[in-house]
Amino acid sequence: MLTAYNYMEYIVTDELEKLLPSAEALCKCQKCKLDITVWVLNRLPPKYVVSEKGRMYTKLGEQNMQFRVDVIRELTKAILYVSKNPRH
Repeated sequence: MLTAYNYMEYIVTDELEKLLPSAEALCKCQKCKLDITVWVLNRLPPKYVVSEKGRMYTKLGEQNMQFRVDVIRELTKAILYVSKNPRH
């Protein structure tokens, strides 16, 4: 059975892990990381895929500079928001 998944979740999670070391004021617990991820995913368009071909097509789109800028911009906003408003 085929399963659809939002590839954007992988992209956001991967980029977040790259940004975390430079976010000194941010709590890096699992809850805060999930809050950031959800905040960003609710603001970026989903990229659902069901096949390896779809995943590869979406991965190629990641190379677009504007795409990466959009993801990093939203992650930066989310990091600032969550660091000022942690839910614990």
